[in-house]
Amino acid sequence: MRPSPAAAPTGPVLEGREFVWTDADFERVQSLIYKHAGIKLHDGKHAMVYSRLSRRLRDTGHNSFRDYLGWLEHSTDGPEWQEFVNALTTNLTAFFREQHHFEILATLFKSKPANTPWNVWCSASSTGEEPYSIAMTALENLGPSPTFKLTASDIDSKVLASAAQGIYRLENLKGLDQGRMQKFLLRGKGDNAGLVRIKPELRRMIDFISVNLIRDDWPFREHFDVVFCRNVMIYFDAATQRAVLERIHRVMKPGATLFVGHAENFSESRDLFILRGKTSYERC
Repeated sequence: MRPSPAAAPTGPVLEGREFVWTDADFERVQSLIYKHAGIKLHDGKHAMVYSRLSRRLRDTGHNSFRDYLGWLEHSTDGPEWQEFVNALTTNLTAFFREQHHFEILATLFKSKPANTPWNVWCSASSTGEEPYSIAMTALENLGPSPTFKLTASDIDSKVLASAAQGIYRLENLKGLDQGRMQKFLLRGKGDNAGLVRIKPELRRMIDFISVNLIRDDWPFREHFDVVFCRNVMIYFDAATQRAVLERIHRVMKPGATLFVGHAENFSESRDLFILRGKTSYERC
């Protein structure tokens, strides 16, 4: 499909750019990503949004943001929506990030009798470092063949595919000591030198699926004992945070543990979760 000619821009224009970029374009992006993913883009994200979405204009053959965004709106739930969301989501992660959560998780695992079944959800798995850290913690504290199920989800399809592969650059493995690297990773050789891959037995413990946290169509049939939802809510406004917390509450067992990011505080939702430790909550 050939794009139609761009209409005259409205609002201040950023000069020296490949594409015309106006305040009206940015406000339209803000509205679309909020409706589709619940993400609240603040006004300081102009340059980031322009840079990331410019690639989508090139790939789809559009000559202006006005044209591209209009086409996107008329495509309802077409495949470009996923690319749009992928472009605007931020994926900052590392193995055993916020180490104290994994110490609490290890204590939880040890607090119940052997062979106790565990059902865990990592709701923002990004490129996989977080769910693999959870799985490593399970193997270290529940034994070699635990009754353990881990679901890892993300809204970004590209990082989810990368997570399922479990391939990383050796130089980027912050948070993993030598013992864990030897136990859980395979080093690449030859053309793959400098790369590592998560061992198959660890990857098989995890089910990677796509989940949009603001949609009420989550596929879960069993309630969770532990949920990781870290550094996600900071992108939502208060109303969206509350709605997502209510959905999370519904899929957790009473007394289950919720881990959140260091910048997130849900003290106003004490009817749903009680603070039990540093950024860890108990489901009421």
